[in-house]
Amino acid sequence: MTAMHSRGAERLLGVAGSPHLLLVEDDPGDAFLFEELLAEAQPGVRITVAATLSEALDALRPDIQCVIVDLSLPDAEGLDALRQMHAHAPSIAVLVLTGLDDAHVGVEAVAAGAQDYLVKQDVDSALLTRAISYAIERKRADESERQLVEARALSRENARLERGLLPVPILKDTTLRHHTRYRPGRDRALLGGDFHDTVETEDGAVHVVIGDVSGHGADEASLGVRLRMAWRTLVLAGHTGPRLLDTLDAVLEHERWGEEIFTTVCMLTIAPDRRSARLYRAGHPRPLFFGPGGVETIPDEPRGPALGLIPGVDWPAVDLELGDSWGLLLYTDGLIEGYAGDGGEHLDLSGLVELAKAAHGDGQRGDVLVDGLIAEAERLNGDVLSDDLAVLLLSRGDS
Repeated sequence: MTAMHSRGAERLLGVAGSPHLLLVEDDPGDAFLFEELLAEAQPGVRITVAATLSEALDALRPDIQCVIVDLSLPDAEGLDALRQMHAHAPSIAVLVLTGLDDAHVGVEAVAAGAQDYLVKQDVDSALLTRAISYAIERKRADESERQLVEARALSRENARLERGLLPVPILKDTTLRHHTRYRPGRDRALLGGDFHDTVETEDGAVHVVIGDVSGHGADEASLGVRLRMAWRTLVLAGHTGPRLLDTLDAVLEHERWGEEIFTTVCMLTIAPDRRSARLYRAGHPRPLFFGPGGVETIPDEPRGPALGLIPGVDWPAVDLELGDSWGLLLYTDGLIEGYAGDGGEHLDLSGLVELAKAAHGDGQRGDVLVDGLIAEAERLNGDVLSDDLAVLLLSRGDS
């Protein structure tokens, strides 16, 4: 390096503390001049010098922020040094050095992944420090972009996975109208701890379930999916009633990660003639019944505790007469745990009944009814409902 000179020093821009640099240069004279220029620019700079690529690879440390490498080394020629450096330290900025006669190699090096290049004969203190600073910042930007791309790809993959785990009802009866809404409480997620499903079996009965795993987060969402899939499998295998709930309780016991985890469940079997139903509740909020006479709540008793709380418990049933025209609204507590205005009271079941009566009286049905109830609950809450939320409306006739 015969023409290096100094025109004043600059601090390494954007580099916190004393940067640690690795200089890979086999010419002792050039290496000395580089160290002098860097020391002049920033007295606290730490420089590790290696004369060969092999020495440089051995000297790589996590705190090194930039590697300045000559592309003419005894054990590596041209872009091979750059490729090996990237292979061993992909997250470190690389600044390559070229001679005046092979500046085009510097351009090729940048295209191959280097952050910048310098022609040795043109280097001064200001240019060198600026190039190092920009190389480090470019690498940070590249790394941030790479992480963002990976995060987006992972997010899309997770979204596809979660969409694949959402229930698709097995329902052939065209006289029944089936409306659902599902919304997890956690941000940027498609699944929460709530779950629902609907299955029509070969005997013509329609089975419906809605449930709520205690807690919030990905673990609860995963458990909710496993419980829903277990429920569907058991129904398709011909299990119903207390036997099904006993088995579901056993699944929860084996799949949960702590004894404090429980799950509320509301399970409904509608007879093939669609005029009656049998309901089981395990600690779950009472459904609403829509009939010719208006809106009513399902009787509070009999009922059982939530799954996962009491071993060997009984699961009593409620038999319902539905008639020719009816609607049944099943939901999780995320719908009723918001505030009911400025008084600090929660909406609760009584508030939901009042909202449902008003909406049903105005002629709202199906999707309009479900969306209206959620919108009113959020309006009274003053914000979106923060808990996981699942709503399922199954109806027949005009109710």
